[in-house]
Amino acid sequence: MNVVTTFVDKRKQKQVKYERAMLRELSINILQARVKQYFGSSRLTSNLIMNSGIEEACYDVAIEAYLLGAKFSRFGYFGEPLEAVKPRCEKEERHLIDTLYNFFLFWGKGEEGVGSEELYYLCEQYCDSWWREGFMKGEKKYKLRLH
Repeated sequence: MNVVTTFVDKRKQKQVKYERAMLRELSINILQARVKQYFGSSRLTSNLIMNSGIEEACYDVAIEAYLLGAKFSRFGYFGEPLEAVKPRCEKEERHLIDTLYNFFLFWGKGEEGVGSEELYYLCEQYCDSWWREGFMKGEKKYKLRLH
């Protein structure tokens, strides 16, 4: 007797397989370097980055943004430019940016004050860079038929 699987289960299995393949290209060294690049030089976050919880939150958001970009890279493969694809996932990306920003505010204990807008832009640039990298690498995988 055969096992009956649904379309939803098959789709989820395929998505997990694709995400695993995409994550093989990331390393912890790349994540650490990017966190230091964006948040290590800012006077607002340089003392907070020493906290391992904040660094791990940055990694989590980076991975989610990377996978989000990779998920939408399929549209780029079919000829849509990056600027046309990006608005499709604006809600999800905004959620990631807000999550990271609120995490920094929580651990910063309100010391940001006037610089909170600068901190928000840092979080936005950080998520955008990971989204773009995931998009480019995902598009390359589609072109090479490795998806």
